Amino acid sequence: MAAAGSPPRDAKSATSPSRDGDVARALAFIEMHGVVLVSARGTVPRLIDAIAGETIVGNWWSHPKANAIYAVLERASASPDVLACRLVDGKVTLVHRRLWPALVHLADRFAPERIAQVRNEHTPSGRHVAQHVPFPEWVSADVGRAAADLDDDEAVAALAAWLPAAAPAGTARKPR
Repeated sequence: MAAAGSPPRDAKSATSPSRDGDVARALAFIEMHGVVLVSARGTVPRLIDAIAGETIVGNWWSHPKANAIYAVLERASASPDVLACRLVDGKVTLVHRRLWPALVHLADRFAPERIAQVRNEHTPSGRHVAQHVPFPEWVSADVGRAAADLDDDEAVAALAAWLPAAAPAGTARKPR
């Protein structure tokens, strides 16, 4: 989830045992909170702060642990249990799999660009380009079935803190 032109990884491998533990802690943080921002400030916790073990002030690329933070962000964001989208205030947001059925069930309450999957693609030149997978193309059959099995009250209870007050005009969609 880093910006284009990010610095190279540090000497430690992104798959070293210490990084594996950091990734596991990052994934546990995402699961516990359900919805977290990657680095933007907002109404939900930031993953970069959890990885760094402190609140980062200013640009996180200036932090002494920037390369380690980047490596953990990349691996956590790529987890099959994490959806990267722009759910919270249009900022890159990570949503844990346990909330996907509720998100799909209530998709008509969100602007489509908020629930499109964001993927960080690495170009041969080393740049990072954000690719968007529109909703519902990222939704698997099992998540779709689980969403259909939820009633509205269950789905609203799971996502109440992140539901917009009202869907923007002209953006209503039926869950698939």
